[in-house]
Amino acid sequence: MARAVHSARYQAFLIRLRHARMEAGLTQRDVAQALDKPQSYVSKCESGERRVDVVELQAFAALYGCPIDSFLPEL
Repeated sequence: MARAVHSARYQAFLIRLRHARMEAGLTQRDVAQALDKPQSYVSKCESGERRVDVVELQAFAALYGCPIDSFLPEL
């Protein structure tokens, strides 16, 4: 039986991260350029292939104009 790589809460976080970018009207390429990263970095963060740390989350939140706690699932 296949196991989920990330918890349900982390999956919910990834959905919120992706939706926040789209609501800000930004493409992955736009975000990558603003953060001086390759587009693949943003893709890997949004897909869960790369875990997002708190410093990176702060950068995403600032770019998207969202408070950092808007990305956190209810505990």
